[in-house]
Amino acid sequence: MARYGKKAQDKVEKTMHEYKRGELKSGSGRKVKSRAQAVAIGLSEARKEGGKVPAKKKSGKKD
Repeated sequence: MARYGKKAQDKVEKTMHEYKRGELKSGSGRKVKSRAQAVAIGLSEARKEGGKVPAKKKSGKKD
């Protein structure tokens, strides 16, 4: 079974295109400099639009 849906693939493709052209900005308005951050932005946008994307990994200390 596919892990990511078509909407997620399209969003990541769009954000990577913007990243390569130097147009992609993060939430704070700064230019994105890493591929990993560009992919994360694409997945986040797909998640907001209801695409098939796995949940974010949780981080933090366990008590």
